[in-house]
Amino acid sequence: MPVHRPGSTRRHTLTALLVTLLSALALTLPLSPADAATTPARGSAYMGMGVLAHDGRDGSPTTGDATQTEGVDVASYQGNVAWSTLWSSGVKWAYTKATEGTYYTNPYFAQQYNGSYNVGMIRGAYHFATPDTTSGATQANYFVDHGGGWSKDGKTLPGALDIEWNPYGDACYGKSASAMVSWIADFLNTYRSRTGRDAVIYTATSWWTQCTGNYSGFASSHPLWVARYASDVGTLPAGWSYYTMWQYTSSGPTVGDHDKFNGALDRVVALANG
Repeated sequence: MPVHRPGSTRRHTLTALLVTLLSALALTLPLSPADAATTPARGSAYMGMGVLAHDGRDGSPTTGDATQTEGVDVASYQGNVAWSTLWSSGVKWAYTKATEGTYYTNPYFAQQYNGSYNVGMIRGAYHFATPDTTSGATQANYFVDHGGGWSKDGKTLPGALDIEWNPYGDACYGKSASAMVSWIADFLNTYRSRTGRDAVIYTATSWWTQCTGNYSGFASSHPLWVARYASDVGTLPAGWSYYTMWQYTSSGPTVGDHDKFNGALDRVVALANG
C-alpha cells in the first residue's frame, strides 16, 4: 500500500500550477531565435517588400507602351546597378532608396542615384517610412539631409515616401488610421517646406485602405505611385482618379522592380521640373 508523506499532495498541486503558469508565460515571451530569424534586419526594407506577401503576384501590364514610360526602382540589395544595360533596354527613369527611418542610409546610393543620372535617366530618391520609430517631420528632414532633396535641373524627380506594410512587425506600425494620416501629413508638410515640392506617395491600395482608412485628402497635391503586381492597376486609393506611376512587378528584366509612368517621356520631364 503506497505511503503518502504529509504535504506531498500540496506539493504536486503547486507543481502542476507552476507548469501551467510557465506555459502561459511562454506565450508572452520574446520571439525565439528561430522566430526572430524570420524578421528582416532593420534597414533592409525596400519598395514592394510586402506586396507579394500581402497583395498579389508578379504580372505583365496589358496597357500599351505608347503612352507609358518604363522605369525602375532599386535599393541596396541590388548593389552596383548596370545602368547602361537598363538604359539600352528602354528604362528612362529610376528611383533609388536613400533612407529608412532615421537609422539607415543606402551604402550604394551614390552609384545608383548618380549612375542613373549619368546614363541619361531622370532620377529620384525614396524614403522607406517607419512610423513607429520617429515622427514624420524627423524622417522627412533625415531624408532630405541624406539624398532626398530636389533641384530643378530637369532630371531630378521629387522625393517619394514609401509607406506600406511594416516588415518588422504590425502592418500599420501600431497606429490607428487617424494617427497614420497625421504621421504622413507631418512628413509631407516637412518635405514641402524643405524642398518646395510635394512628395510622391508610393503605396498599395489594400495597405492604404487598412492603415489610413482609405483617406483621400492627399490626392489633390501628391502624385500617386501605386503598387500592384498584376495585369492591370486595379482600384486606386481614395481621392486619386489616376496614377502617376505603377510598380507592376518585382522581377523585371536586368534588375530591380519595374514601373510604368502614366505618360510619355515629356510628362516625366514635366514632373521633374515641377
